Amino acid sequence: MLSGMAGLTLKLMQFGPIGWTELLIIIVIALLLFGPRRLPELARSMGEAINEFRKASSGVTSKEEKEEKTKKSSSEIRELALSLGIDVTGKTDEELMEEIKALAAKKKGSEE
Repeated sequence: MLSGMAGLTLKLMQFGPIGWTELLIIIVIALLLFGPRRLPELARSMGEAINEFRKASSGVTSKEEKEEKTKKSSSEIRELALSLGIDVTGKTDEELMEEIKALAAKKKGSEE
């Protein structure tokens, strides 16, 4: 047998989603509790909080995607350097890019 809050939550979930009549009752109760002047402020602050939450959660996702792209581009740079015969041990991506550019310029100069 479930006790406490878990049992109450389970019982509430059995009724399904909130319908229009339930929503209307909730709005009327909120209007009575907070008054007509305070209710728009509460709704506005609730909307701002939801927007902040969405921005923060999408920021986490985009940050993870950026890190993943950076790792992928780093491995691609290292693979290219290895295929060109450049030693990659202990070198940063920037150093590898400079060596790749220098090698490409050297090859271009020898072709002309």
